[in-house]
Amino acid sequence: MSDSAALTPAAGTQTRPARWRALAGDRRVIGWGFLLTILVVWELAVVLRDISPLYLPKPTRIIAVLVNEFATRDLGADLARTLYRIFAGFFIALGAGILLGVFMAVSKTVDAMADILIAALYPLPKVTLIPLLIIWLGTGGPFMLTISFLGAFFPIVINTVMGVRQCDKGLILAARDLNAKTSTIIRRVLIPSAVPSIFAGIRIGLGVSIILVVAAEMVVARDGLGARLFLAGQLLETEVVFAVLIVLALLGIVITKGLDLVDARLSLWRAN
Repeated sequence: MSDSAALTPAAGTQTRPARWRALAGDRRVIGWGFLLTILVVWELAVVLRDISPLYLPKPTRIIAVLVNEFATRDLGADLARTLYRIFAGFFIALGAGILLGVFMAVSKTVDAMADILIAALYPLPKVTLIPLLIIWLGTGGPFMLTISFLGAFFPIVINTVMGVRQCDKGLILAARDLNAKTSTIIRRVLIPSAVPSIFAGIRIGLGVSIILVVAAEMVVARDGLGARLFLAGQLLETEVVFAVLIVLALLGIVITKGLDLVDARLSLWRAN
């Protein structure tokens, strides 16, 4: 074997510069690298400008406070309560929203009855309903469940209707030619076709539910992330405020990436 052949990389292998270029072009590396850069600049700016922690604490100090909040002040329990309030109402909205959306798309009667109500209630800021819901339901579990439900319900309904109506008519005709029942067409044709649109509604609805539940906790709750955030603001505990905001930000990342994974799995189901 010649010296030049010995120095040539084997087939299927990458040289170190090529691996570095591939890594540098990875979407995840770019995203997390940009976030890390922001944190480093933030840390340096606070140190060099000698900014008071009352206004802007250092990221390293915020992380230390965050660990302490979980270890000694039951921040984990508050996180669990907030998650329960969000997802209890959200899953009810998910089932009810998809069901109503499908019926609105296939039934002119249901569409006529529900469309005017959705058109009236969907643009209404749901935060404005908090005082009325407190009068009706008090400030306990039913109130939190309802506010979470209202945040997710309308985006899911609207996107389900759009997704079902955009289904390929040829697929529906083919299913009817095979003497498929209406329930079978809905389950095997309409809903799989509407999955991308439904997931768009889920993303929007879940985001709104998180916002509404945290806002409601800030107003009426004695526990949960919203209540912890509001109390820290009143006591001028800026580091705790940032710590809770970091928890909410990480919650958003986990939910978003989790939905991406579920969406990918459902795309395979649709293909099958």
